[in-house]
Amino acid sequence: MDSQFGLMHVWSQGDLVTRATFAALIAMSVLSWVVILIKALDVMRAKRQAQRVEGFWHSSDMAEGLSKLGKDGGNPFRDLALEGREAAAHHRATQAQLHDTLDVSDWISRALHSSIDTSSARLQAGLAILASVGSTAPFVGLFGTVWGIYHALMRISTAGQASIDQVAGPIGEALIMTALGLAVAIPAVLGYNALVRGNKTILARLGRFAHDLHAYYVTGARVTIGGSDTNIVPMKKA
Repeated sequence: MDSQFGLMHVWSQGDLVTRATFAALIAMSVLSWVVILIKALDVMRAKRQAQRVEGFWHSSDMAEGLSKLGKDGGNPFRDLALEGREAAAHHRATQAQLHDTLDVSDWISRALHSSIDTSSARLQAGLAILASVGSTAPFVGLFGTVWGIYHALMRISTAGQASIDQVAGPIGEALIMTALGLAVAIPAVLGYNALVRGNKTILARLGRFAHDLHAYYVTGARVTIGGSDTNIVPMKKA
């Protein structure tokens, strides 16, 4: 039964259209799983990086704070701190004639927002693939189903009778294509939703960090609520 109606039978007995549909679904499945695994690792790495933020604020100066954030490439929190520091340094070095037309708060805010936008784009890269696979795979499987039913009808027309022997193979092929389309689409949709939730968590942490950085670079101190950060030593600006 397995050898007659399994996936290998569909491939060996299928025509060019059937094989192309089968190969497309397999390629979509492999691609979606690769994206899911890579992006899941990125989300977990970003969450570990987010846990270092408190260590950053408990540093004596900016150099030590950046060191505590880590030196690994693609760290959105380190990039955010560096972008804010460069914006503040640039504003201080602006010539007097132009300085009057610039507001330090707006200038640093734009720099921090730009850094968050870059990190957001990097986090969301690849999610369009999962969305595309999740939305199109069922229809690709449905196309294979329709093609299998077409083969069954052609066999009935050729044989002149609708016996089970004539239609079992094409109908089985159609059902396999339907199941394969769903098997490709469901993980892609679930993976997309999970990654979107993870990215929202990271972006929320980046937003809070940017808010604190903005206050630090403008006023020289982090925003505190209820004295919860009384043990933090104010960092020296670099």
